[in-house]
Amino acid sequence: MKKGTKIALWISIPLVLLIWFAGPRLGLWGNRDLKKKGEVPAAQVQATGQGPGGQQGHGPGGQQGQTQGGQQGQTQGGQKGQGQRPGGQGQLPVTGTIAKPSYLTNGIRSAGSLLANEEVDIVGKVSGKVTAVYFKEGSKVKKGDLLVKIYDEDLQAQLRRSEIQEKMLSEKLERQRVLLSKDAVSREAFDQLQTDYNVILADINLLKVRIAETEVRAPFDGVIGFRYVSEGTYVTPQVKIAHLFDQSILKLEFAINEKYVSENLMGKKISFKTEGYRDEFFATVYAVDYRIDQTTRTIGLRARYDNRTGKLVPGMYASLTLITDEKMNALQVPTEAIVPEMNEKKIWVARNGRAELIPVVTGARTASAIEVISGLAAGDTVLTTGLIQLRPNMAVRVNITE
Repeated sequence: MKKGTKIALWISIPLVLLIWFAGPRLGLWGNRDLKKKGEVPAAQVQATGQGPGGQQGHGPGGQQGQTQGGQQGQTQGGQKGQGQRPGGQGQLPVTGTIAKPSYLTNGIRSAGSLLANEEVDIVGKVSGKVTAVYFKEGSKVKKGDLLVKIYDEDLQAQLRRSEIQEKMLSEKLERQRVLLSKDAVSREAFDQLQTDYNVILADINLLKVRIAETEVRAPFDGVIGFRYVSEGTYVTPQVKIAHLFDQSILKLEFAINEKYVSENLMGKKISFKTEGYRDEFFATVYAVDYRIDQTTRTIGLRARYDNRTGKLVPGMYASLTLITDEKMNALQVPTEAIVPEMNEKKIWVARNGRAELIPVVTGARTASAIEVISGLAAGDTVLTTGLIQLRPNMAVRVNITE
């Protein structure tokens, strides 16, 4: 055998073996193997609609013209290849709300803070050492309750001495009065004794007042905060003992733009909300400071809130509306439901499972809703999402939300 023939033979044998073993993986004769097993290539499944079930036009779902998704002319995702929308039956999933009459307020928005009806720093009127503390921090107290006692033994001793002197002078004065009636004593001597007696009475009253000042009492009903003294503390009228506040009524203090200065604001109702509560609270304006703040160009107002339940506390922040107009049965829709078009506004509604775009006339606006004056009826289903995709008479599936 020639040398060139041997070389060609050594090259061709490995090549044939490579093709033989790698051919099935490369798909060089995959169709033949699939035909032996009764299978059809994936490309042919997509072109003819056949699946592994072995029947033309059927997949595992057993429906003609389907793949594994089980729907005619569909892919594995189960979507019909002729314009159907997700969810089946060609319906567009949207959310909506039922239009119904409700309470509507319109007014001036602002923000403010809640203040205690009354509050004061408790201090003593006299200097001295604290001998007793009678209150607990955070407790409720009544007007006149004794809170702190300051040392008064020296004053008590002076009072006892003066009371003894008063008794002696009183008896002497009675004897002198009898003698005066008999002209046994001069008028001048009697008048001097009367003066001495009156001075002792004045001293006694003064001592009683000073002793009373050593008793620190609550000036009004309220809640007492932290205490800042203990037994043995030396206090002066400048030393803070505690803080007392009355929260049975709260004052809501806020400001509005100066352009409302000519409005009659007294007695106006305020609706407000605070952090930590979903409830809406109401207060009434009782005071207006018509001086215009030169920095903010606003006027100040105060409203009174009945807080006998103790739900709210002083210092809370409040977002509020000064109500200028209120309606008891107004149709309201979410602001996102309004579709502005040229010089009018429209709303998408669902009727008999179909979307319909209707023109409306709107009124008052709040932070999250708009009043609809005409064009909408109570009970209508107002659509709030998917508005960009909607078309007139399009089938929709509505998920109702509050």
